[in-house]
Amino acid sequence: MTTTRTFPEGFLWGGAIAANQAEGAWNTAGKGISTADTAMNKKNIGDYKKQNAVSSEQLAAALKDQSTLNYPKRRGIDFYHRYPEDLVLMGEMGIKTLRTSIAWTRIFPNGNETSANEEGLLFYDRLFDEMIKNGIEPLVTLSHYEMPMYLVDHYGGWTSREVIDFFVRFSTTVFNRYKDKVKYWITFNEIDGIVRHPFTNGGIVPDRFENVEQAVYQALHHQFIASAYAVKLCHEIIPNAQIGCMLTSLLHYPHTCNPLDVLAAHKNNQFNLFFTDVQVRGAYPGYIERYFREQNIIIEKAEGDSDLLKEYTADFISFSYYNSFVASADSEGLETVSGNTMGGVKNPYLSVSDWGWQIDPIGLRLALNHLYSRYQVPLFIVENGLGAYDTIEENGTISDPYRIEYLRSHIEQMHEALLDGVEIMGYTVWGIIDLISYSSSEMEKRYGLIHVDQDNDGNGTLERKRKESFFWYQNLIANNGL
Repeated sequence: MTTTRTFPEGFLWGGAIAANQAEGAWNTAGKGISTADTAMNKKNIGDYKKQNAVSSEQLAAALKDQSTLNYPKRRGIDFYHRYPEDLVLMGEMGIKTLRTSIAWTRIFPNGNETSANEEGLLFYDRLFDEMIKNGIEPLVTLSHYEMPMYLVDHYGGWTSREVIDFFVRFSTTVFNRYKDKVKYWITFNEIDGIVRHPFTNGGIVPDRFENVEQAVYQALHHQFIASAYAVKLCHEIIPNAQIGCMLTSLLHYPHTCNPLDVLAAHKNNQFNLFFTDVQVRGAYPGYIERYFREQNIIIEKAEGDSDLLKEYTADFISFSYYNSFVASADSEGLETVSGNTMGGVKNPYLSVSDWGWQIDPIGLRLALNHLYSRYQVPLFIVENGLGAYDTIEENGTISDPYRIEYLRSHIEQMHEALLDGVEIMGYTVWGIIDLISYSSSEMEKRYGLIHVDQDNDGNGTLERKRKESFFWYQNLIANNGL
């Protein structure tokens, strides 16, 4: 028996990329250097943890080195120059929306300038115009895992409250510039990631702070305030726009029915929702206040901060979902697996990807239900996809049934959540085109439905080629469902 799964009219089927993983042209047209431009290829320096254990010494070496060889995000996939042909392909695929980000350093190279870089603004004018020409609605993230390195070196990244003002200037500039072109916005990509990756998310260099955890939560507070200001400004400047927050969905199951395991999973899930509690409910929840007290973390707040958070909450929650996790009160001796920005105990009931991430479509339905029952605001799945090794056949085709199965099974569960009563705005595949991996800066970890001819070292023609999944997704969108 065939079951037809039709989605609501106007559902935003799409794809997602990030400026720092796709654009390249890292020092073109007045662009300043960003934190993403210092990320090295995992295979060049050892394991992923070393890549993210950023030190002042590592950064000094990266800033001195003007090559792109060791810093793959500097070259990306040359989307900066090739976006017209890429958008034609995406338009052919039929996507309704493309999620991308604006590189802060293209608009304000150092971050603290009082006037914007016109060349940078013109690039995004052209990009958004080309999207619209191809029938693609822009969905734009203001801050996606990068910030000006100048603000890191001279202000301590987001630990400085002054950075709020710089971000507000940046937000105001792009809202005014693109108010007639962009009506869907996201403030911070995976804002929760600052706890796991202080440098990537917050520009915090650990060896420059005596108490890194204290610095992280102070920086996070400043991002919460900056996000609230962005919501306020967006509503004032673009009254018909919607602006959301974004979370990494890190759903945890208890390892056993032992109450201690259940409590461990509950605490992990609760902590994951702390960030949306602040941005959607508008206040710090009691459980995180308890954690701050027990860890002797003191958040410095300015007068009016609490009112600002309460008044200017997100219109919708966007989130990434790749895999689920298992929590145990005592994980010693238990087999572990990796995952999106973190790892955990292995779930014996799930298969894993080429990179060891557990594949759990039902977890997406659970995540959607948990979020919607807690907040009752529209949800938007803005990252979901499979990183895998792809092979080009002798006849030039790229068969990726594993990716099709991953997407199909997750979209089926998304439809189940719709039947459960969850309000879902749209779904954007990560990444719609092969790009540089965030976590390891590899190219061979491919997510795309469009292949890019480039290897880990930057060799290749950069030719774009449709994969089998391209045609599968094209058909799904044309039929508005499975």
